[in-house]
Amino acid sequence: MNPHHPEQPERPGLDELRGQFAEEARAERPDLALLCLLLGAVADPALDANGIDAAQIELDELAGRLPYGVRGGRAWASALAELLGERYGFAGSSADYQRLESSLLHKVLRRRRGLPILLSVVWIEVARRAGAPVYGVALPGHFVVGFGDPSERVLADPFDGGRPMTGQDAELLVAGVTGEPLDESMLVPARPLEIVLRILNNIRAWAAARPERTDVALWAVDLSLLLPSHPARLRYERAQLLVQSGQFLRGAAEMEEYADVVDAVEPEAAEAIRRRARAARAQLN
Repeated sequence: MNPHHPEQPERPGLDELRGQFAEEARAERPDLALLCLLLGAVADPALDANGIDAAQIELDELAGRLPYGVRGGRAWASALAELLGERYGFAGSSADYQRLESSLLHKVLRRRRGLPILLSVVWIEVARRAGAPVYGVALPGHFVVGFGDPSERVLADPFDGGRPMTGQDAELLVAGVTGEPLDESMLVPARPLEIVLRILNNIRAWAAARPERTDVALWAVDLSLLLPSHPARLRYERAQLLVQSGQFLRGAAEMEEYADVVDAVEPEAAEAIRRRARAARAQLN
């Protein structure tokens, strides 16, 4: 090997990345950080295996900077807010909703800016490595973190630098988004795969507002379909995206496959989907 030109690690191909993602998603205890980083590697060709390792090491190092001997949910929430919110400046703003990189963990670690759910992933992964009793809370429209026993409702908002959230804060937030009262089910700890699916949903929503980014919408749907549990309708969404991107035959074929699945329960909907498939094929004439 030429010492002046050290070999660079090869960037895994998309099929390999998707295979790794699917394998991790089916693991007995899926690694949330790794799933988010594999997602980031699909989105960002510059992220290779070394970059993924570096991001994991950064999370380890941040965890190592937490004080030793912390006990209790409130103390952990305070320690994380001081480290990540105050010392390192992890937080978010409305502008972050307009940027795809706000949904990519390696970019969030670099910029210290991101969507509430990605900032929460940073908090969860740093706290977990330090032995904290931490979990994600998927409130409607806003993701936060909890510490200790969920019944204690020790919540913090990483998007706001780790500001403590009272039960009343959570109730007002939910009421503002849904118009409904807070339901206890909303405070149940979110599982890693639920968090990843919600991240992918955010990316799909970002792409849906930008018709020129069908490529982003497609890989986000493809990764969602690799999760063991996902909405069946995503298969139809994928077919529509294929048609939008000019892949009329593939899109039409996938629409027809989905129509066959739907036919048993919703024959009228199935026929409407088949009509769209025929219209897609007609675009080739």
